[in-house]
Formats: sequence, structure tokens, C-alpha cells
Amino acid sequence: MYRTHTCGELRAAHAGQTVTVSGWVNRRRDHGGVAFFDLRDRSGVVQITINPNLPQETLDLVANVRFEWVLQIEGAVQKRPEGNANPNMATGDVEIIAQKVTALNPAKTLPFMISSDADLPDENTRLKYRYLDLRRERLTHNMILRHKVVKFMRDYLDAQGFIEIETPIMFKATPEGARDYLVPSRLFPGQFYALPQSPQQLKQLLMVAGMDKYFQIARCFRDEDLRGDRQPEFTQLDLEMSFVHRDDVLQLVENLYTEMIPAVAPNKRLLSAPWKKIPYREALEKYGTDKPDLRFGMELQDVSDVFAKSEFKVFQSALENGGVIKCIVAPNSAGMSRKEIDALTEVAKSFGAKGMPTLTLTAEGPKGSAAKFISAEEIESLKSKIQFGEGDLILFASDAKAVANKVLGGLRLWFRDKLNLADENLMAFAWIVDFPFFAFNEETQMWESEHHPFTMPKMADLPKFETNPGEVFSEAYDMVCNGYEMASGSIRIHRRDIQMKMFQMLGLSDEEIKAKFGHMLEAFEYGAPPHGGMAPGIDRLIMLLADEPNIREVIAFPKNQNGRDVMADAPSEVEAKQLKELHIKFS
Repeated sequence: MYRTHTCGELRAAHAGQTVTVSGWVNRRRDHGGVAFFDLRDRSGVVQITINPNLPQETLDLVANVRFEWVLQIEGAVQKRPEGNANPNMATGDVEIIAQKVTALNPAKTLPFMISSDADLPDENTRLKYRYLDLRRERLTHNMILRHKVVKFMRDYLDAQGFIEIETPIMFKATPEGARDYLVPSRLFPGQFYALPQSPQQLKQLLMVAGMDKYFQIARCFRDEDLRGDRQPEFTQLDLEMSFVHRDDVLQLVENLYTEMIPAVAPNKRLLSAPWKKIPYREALEKYGTDKPDLRFGMELQDVSDVFAKSEFKVFQSALENGGVIKCIVAPNSAGMSRKEIDALTEVAKSFGAKGMPTLTLTAEGPKGSAAKFISAEEIESLKSKIQFGEGDLILFASDAKAVANKVLGGLRLWFRDKLNLADENLMAFAWIVDFPFFAFNEETQMWESEHHPFTMPKMADLPKFETNPGEVFSEAYDMVCNGYEMASGSIRIHRRDIQMKMFQMLGLSDEEIKAKFGHMLEAFEYGAPPHGGMAPGIDRLIMLLADEPNIREVIAFPKNQNGRDVMADAPSEVEAKQLKELHIKFS
């Protein structure tokens, strides 16, 4: 037997027992002939005391032991001497007095230290030795947290009458807005499977099949540009329900998260219950984004009416061209230096601004780049419209509404981070609803689906499909939290005629529709029930719960920010024989 107990479970109640533990050497200290090891396994760390009265053979072995050697220790548990307890360790009241030490496997010198987060190497080095990186306490905690979240989801949905069903990894291309990863077929030359961007078509077909309530912890694949909250492959809770309206789906997921968060991360608090429902256009107007961070204020304010007769040419020009004048108030930021304001202006330009007029009130009067262009009457009108005082900094954006919203939305988040305005332990969930059904692509001059082409439009807007597509609203909804999109979902189209009309609006020919979606359209002719669902992302959720800066920290074996697996060196070339079998030839 390698162990009778795990390292992290030993407590004062075990004192007097002879135990066997196995694990990795986390630290070692030598004091006057007595050696101390901190032995670690997944459950935690326990102190091992090596006294000099052990056999010489054991002492010789101990003298050679270094970090990350795998040891088996047999010994007696005893309470630590008075004053020697370690309150920072769960096992800090006890130690094991070693009677027998066995080296199960030595370890060569490590490429980086594991026992501490200090002086970590660059990320590529960590990912190359990910099996070592995962031994660190923080990464181990993240994997355990991930397990607890997924288990809670499974147990909760099972209790709500859902059944877990796996869907194929190799399927047909699904239009989800990103490139597909393709799998060439050996048996069907020139033909390809696609890895699923989501199980969208399949979960709808499961509703047609009468499964009523389905879920799975689904692996999804999207070939898109990477960033901190994206990976080529990711995991989502995929769920679908029959005979539901929008609020039935939202209530189920809201209840799940409301119960789950305190159970798996008791240090986190929910901003509100029930969660806010914010119309899409209101979110853009107030926060400059459809994934707002609600943990702090600084809402965007439209002050176009205040400056309707302004002589400031920057404001005049925007209004004459059909634009708006909006602003945000940055608290206690009036003292920013000229150099800081110039740097902030460059940040604003990165979001699309042409410039960034500013205004602040001081005892000496108004200051800032816009001060000399704004009259006393306009300042008084501004005071009655928005809340600000001495010490606050007002930043203006005067442009087309979409540009002004984007600029101020970006600056709002910049000040959030600079001024620490958001409580990191607050989880500000909200629903974004009433999305437009179509989005117009200026490049192709065609209408596209705002979410995906299986989303149900609001039935009252169906007559506007041909006459005014931009005014059609959808039964889509997003779950957002702390500035991230956490889930996207919708009530689905379940009628062939509406689905066909949707595909035609997207410019697909009848031949393309039949080739890509014929199986879906045929299924809808056999009694498809009304249905809807959503797909909350698991990686982003764990990232927020674990206070990590990106999702790579909560995935066991992630790709780096360039999409490479630096541990296994993938993607990589394959043998010519394999290419020949797959009928692939490079020119």
C-alpha cells in the first residue's frame, strides 16, 4: 500500500496514529541534524520530520533528496510543539515523525520552481512543462474548482429533469460566425467532416426527437483570432428545452448560477437577485457595449441637448452630421497630468475617437481642453443633467452614435481598472435581451444573422422581413458578467417556412440551403416542438471565479496565445503516408 492517508487530510485528531503518506517534496529545511520536508499531494501539504536517529542508510537517502522527488513516508503523527504550529497550513497543527523513507522516484533539476508563484517563467515555458505547472497550488485549485462547477451543473440539471446526451464531434459545418476546423475523410476522398463550433443543429434535432430537456458538457472548436478569453477548443454547458418561452430558459439558468456560485466559490457575492434584464440598445447607450460590467457606475450620458447651440466646432460638426455628444464622469480624476491626458487621448483614439475633449471644475473655474469652448450657461445646464463635482473629470465623445458609444465604453473600462472601481468578489450577472435579428454587413452589402440563423424572430416582426429587416427583433439573449459574455442563447426556429425565409434573407440559394440544411428543414416537417436553450461558457466562468487573468489558467492543457500546443509541439507535420491515405497533396 502506497498510503493510508493523503497529505492534506491529517489533523490533530490523527495524533498518535502510524500512517503512510506519499507525495512530492515541496520544500526542505535542515536544522542542526534534523531535516524537515513539506510533502505535497493534491489534497495539501504536511510536514515530515527526519530525526538523526534513523538508520544511516535512510539518512544517506534523505541527504540526496531534492525538490519534487516522489517519496513514501511511514511514521507517527504527533502534534507540533507549543509555538511551532503553522496557521497557514490546514495540517499546521501536526507533523509526521518519519520512521521509514522510501524514494519512489527521483526528479532532476526543475525548469522552474513549483512551490511558489513568485518568479514564474514566461508562459510558453510554463505550458511546455504544463504537467509541472499543474502541480502548483493555484493551478491545482483551479482544476478542483472546475470539477466542482461541472459536477454542480450536472447534479442540478439532473434534478430538474434534464438528461445528458453526447453529440458527435465529427459533423457537418455549422454557421456560427467563425472558421471551422475540418477533418478530411479517408473513405470519402475530397470530403470533410467539421468539428462542431457548437452542437446547435444537433440539440435542436434532439428536441424534434422528443428528448424534452437535454444538456451536455460540450467541447467546441472555432478557428478564430485568439485572446485572453478564447481558445481554439473550449467547453460549454450546452442545454436545450422544449415547450418553453424565453423567460423559462432564463429563469432555469439564473437559478442554477444563483445556487451554484455560493456553493463552489463562497467568497463571491451576486450583485442582484433577480438579475437585471437590459435591452440590447439600452446596454449600448448606457455602457457602450452589449456585455457591460455593472459593478460600478460611470454610465454614458447623452448631452447633445445641452450643446445643441454650441459654438464649439467639434460639437457642432458632430450634431450637424447626425451624430451625438456623450460623456462619462471619471471620479476624482481631475488631477491627471497633461502627459496622462495625452496618453489617455491615445487610448480613446484606439477605440475610434478623433480626439477627446475634457472638462473639470476647480475653485479657479473650469479647466480642460474643452473649457474655453463651453459657456457658463452650458456648464450650468450640464450640472443639472449629470452628476459631477470638483475633482471629477468629464470626458466627451462627439461622433456618430456607434463610435461615441464604443469610445466611451472603452474609456469606462480603462478607468475601472485604473481607479479599482470594481469589486473583484462581486459577480454582476445580467441578461441582455431584445437583440436585433439582422446585422448589415457593410463590406458585402448583405444582411447577416446577429446571432445565428436558427434564432426565432419575434413573431410580431415577421412582416418586416422584406420591408425593414433592420427593425426585426429576435428572441435571442446573452448572459453577461463583469464585462464578459458568459452565454448566448435563443428561442429557436421550429417551423420550416420561417427557417426557409431566414436562409433566403441571408442570400443562400435553394441548392445551398438543401445541401447544408436539408436535414434540418425535413426534420421540422415531422412535428418539431417550440424550443430554446443556451450555452454558458465554462472556461470564462471558472476564470472569473478563480480571479485569473485569462482562461489558459483554468484549462488543464491549453494552447498558447498563438494557438500552439508547445508541450506536444502541435500542430505538426505528419507522415507522407498519412497524407496520401487522406488524398491530400500540397502544391
